[in-house]
Amino acid sequence: MLLKKALSCLILLFPLILFAQKVNIKGRILEQDSVSPAIGASVSLLSTVNNAYIRGQQTGNNGNFDIQEVDPGTYNLQVTYIGFKTYTRNNFVVAPGKDIDLGTISLAEEGELISEVVVQGKLPDLQIGIDKKTFDVSQSMVSVGGSAQDLLGNVPTLQVESDGSISLRGSSSVRFLVDGKESAMAGSDINAFLQSLPADAISKVEIITNPSSKYDAEGQSGIINIILKKNARLGLNGSVNASGGSYENANAGITLNYRDGKMNYFGNYNFSRRNSLGDGFSDNVDYINGVITDLSPRTVSNEESKRLGYNNTIRLGADYYMNEKTSLSLTTNLSLRDNERGNDINYSYWNVPGLGSSSFRNSLQHEDDLGIDAQLDFKRTLKREGEEISANVSFGYDTEDGVNDFHQTFANGNADLKRVNNTSESGKNWNMQLDYVLPLGENHKFEAGYRSILRYSDESQYSEELDSLTQQFLPDYRITNDFDMASTVHALYANYQRQLTKKLGVQLGLRAEQANLNTNIYSHDLENPSIIKNDKGELDYFRLYPSVFLSYSVGEGQGDKVQLSYSRRVQRPRGWQVNPFIDVSDVQNYRQGNPNLLPEDIHATELSFSKFYEKWNFISSVFYRRVNDQTQPVIYDEDLISDIVGDRTNVTYMKWENASDLDAMGFELITKVNLTNWWDVTGNANLSHITFHPKDGLGLVGRESFNWNANLTTNVKFTPTFSAQVRGDYRSGMKTMQGEMNPMKGVDVALKKDLFKNKASLMLNVRDAFNTRKFSMHNYLPNRETQFSHRWMRRMITLSFTYRFGLQNFGRKDNEQNGQDMEDMGGQQF
Repeated sequence: MLLKKALSCLILLFPLILFAQKVNIKGRILEQDSVSPAIGASVSLLSTVNNAYIRGQQTGNNGNFDIQEVDPGTYNLQVTYIGFKTYTRNNFVVAPGKDIDLGTISLAEEGELISEVVVQGKLPDLQIGIDKKTFDVSQSMVSVGGSAQDLLGNVPTLQVESDGSISLRGSSSVRFLVDGKESAMAGSDINAFLQSLPADAISKVEIITNPSSKYDAEGQSGIINIILKKNARLGLNGSVNASGGSYENANAGITLNYRDGKMNYFGNYNFSRRNSLGDGFSDNVDYINGVITDLSPRTVSNEESKRLGYNNTIRLGADYYMNEKTSLSLTTNLSLRDNERGNDINYSYWNVPGLGSSSFRNSLQHEDDLGIDAQLDFKRTLKREGEEISANVSFGYDTEDGVNDFHQTFANGNADLKRVNNTSESGKNWNMQLDYVLPLGENHKFEAGYRSILRYSDESQYSEELDSLTQQFLPDYRITNDFDMASTVHALYANYQRQLTKKLGVQLGLRAEQANLNTNIYSHDLENPSIIKNDKGELDYFRLYPSVFLSYSVGEGQGDKVQLSYSRRVQRPRGWQVNPFIDVSDVQNYRQGNPNLLPEDIHATELSFSKFYEKWNFISSVFYRRVNDQTQPVIYDEDLISDIVGDRTNVTYMKWENASDLDAMGFELITKVNLTNWWDVTGNANLSHITFHPKDGLGLVGRESFNWNANLTTNVKFTPTFSAQVRGDYRSGMKTMQGEMNPMKGVDVALKKDLFKNKASLMLNVRDAFNTRKFSMHNYLPNRETQFSHRWMRRMITLSFTYRFGLQNFGRKDNEQNGQDMEDMGGQQF
């Protein structure tokens, strides 16, 4: 009886006993002279198994640190500080109930003077995983003062397409995430969101070309994860920045962070006035009896475009570290955008009698956009080392209201064409996710989870056209419409990882998704406009998405591996692709969505090899991608839209279709070389061969294309406070289903000067220094040839100033300080 009571008391007191066993670890970090305190040095306790971060702290103004309530155990102790060698003490034992005073630790200096050129940091940094590449872009000098679109265009393996979209390995069907989750702030137009998001707000970019089953299966060529800036340093710290550039472009922002004990508060505000001046050219010429003659109808247009946007983005959040095992985070993002887009187009006509010799068209579009999302994250470490459960719930809302004015005048005296379109868009997005990780032994684990994504959007347009007789605007019911869309995806996944031998590891995964896409199209009956027609569309399908990864170590280094992987993926139709109402913003070129689009079915296989040396590393990949029901716009005969277009002479009309099946094979190489202590080079090259297998009934023929692209970025540090960065890129020409794209190239240059003991930086950059980045294509159609070229932005010169305050750890960043990195996947770690 006494024994039972004693055991009961012991059980009740066990949590208190464990708490009493926790210890405090303190000490002081000094620079090499053993006098100057190392302010802001990072002191970390790491796992002895995989060197994962467990606890840590940054030193205060006197170099002291005091890590509270550390669990007993064995750790690796690490101290990092910019300009000094990393201090490491492996197998550091923390005994229960006994506080530890490490006394004074002096750090040895790192870096040496070589012909008056010194290097301590190398930016942007590249971390290569066998299935994931992480690019530290937080100080990419050529992108400072620009947008996220500019920054992503400077990341190896990524390119900016003619419509402003971002492509990966030649495909713009890519999945975008923000901090590992879908962001509703982007609304239905991810390109517009990337153009409004300041590059200065981004810390890292992760590229995952063959994700495991843990992640959403969407994205033909993979996932691009944008990690926004955030840190967790003790005390109050932050930075302010401002920049100004050509064409009255301007940016300004402030980042603040306060960490005190268990709470971490962070926030930032960015303002930008982005004025993009572009230009374009097009030439449409019809065949007569299959050839071009002097009598062929022809339209040549020259365009001057202007996109002016006032963008405000606000990010606020807090992390609550309840204890060593449990954390809770709340983050909110707000985006306010006021945009004006203007186009002046001069048309010249030959052999088009109804239009005369020339005309001038002016269009002005004004939009007010609002985007907001909120995210709640929970993470709990369980009994076993590495066992954890995490959950996320996020909600987003976006609206976009706009007015489009079109006015065209003709030299031959034709009546002016005037049109006003009032547009409205709104969307909601829910994301719910639950993940569980169970370690089954050393280098052996099981993962499972559930995820639901719910998207709802409503797009409407009310169009009025000027009546030339009454000079009054009358409704145009042909293009007045309302389009609603609801998309839901429910998914379950499971992953199993195991190291089979010392060198061979395997990961098997399976994801099951139930997807629904429902559309409602409301339009006016043209004979009796008071009657509203409702056409419904429904797409309902269930698919399994397996993934397999085999990894084999070929050297002593942790990153020296060969990996073979396979995954099945999907690309679902988006709002602008399925909306069937015709875009009339350009009366010579009409575009239309297709509510009957099927999702693309993708099968991707990749063989990768990575190697790490002391001064350089690289990863090479051979990949194959099969895409069934590939989606792209197809140029059709304009007779199909005769009820919309009056004079159809020399008019082009394109519509989204599941145009073909596609086979893409390629080779990719990414490498970084530290040539000296003050000079590094990062290079990337992609070669690919694409074969198109067109669908029946579209009038398309099969085509093959070989194309390649490459870019090179070099960083040089002339002195400890003065550095330069140069980036060049080249894209070869390539064939498309109905034509070919011409080659393109460009160069960016930047200079950076650190001031006030590294607390401030002054940067000057020039994007597209030689004004050569211009997209151009040539299409060959059954009844005509078309050529066009387009440039989003001319040469841009920007001067930027940044000032940092509070405790800073310049150059070295712990993984936990800059957003929530997505975990290594697909056999990278076993």
